[in-house]
Amino acid sequence: MADFLGMMKQAAQLQSKMQAMQEELGNVEVEGISGGGLVAVRMTAKMEVKGVRIDPSLMKPEEREVLEDLLVTAHGDARRKAETAMQEKMMALTGGLGLPPGFGPT
Repeated sequence: MADFLGMMKQAAQLQSKMQAMQEELGNVEVEGISGGGLVAVRMTAKMEVKGVRIDPSLMKPEEREVLEDLLVTAHGDARRKAETAMQEKMMALTGGLGLPPGFGPT
């Protein structure tokens, strides 16, 4: 029975740490860049887009399709960086232990 209580206490501590990590992920920002810096998307590690920067040279009607493509690419770059930041935080929290599916951040 003592083992069960100890496991419950550890689970509660892990849950508390995960909640704190989720809050911290909202403060971690990454920037995805495309077009050699012509377009940048800034987002949190929780995948919330915080800002977009577009070089004025792309603000021409004939550059619309290029701009659209660069926005998609920059967003993808930012998302990959945000996922990496989230994984690094998770590794720090769990000490490198793999968690079963469904126990990671949402």
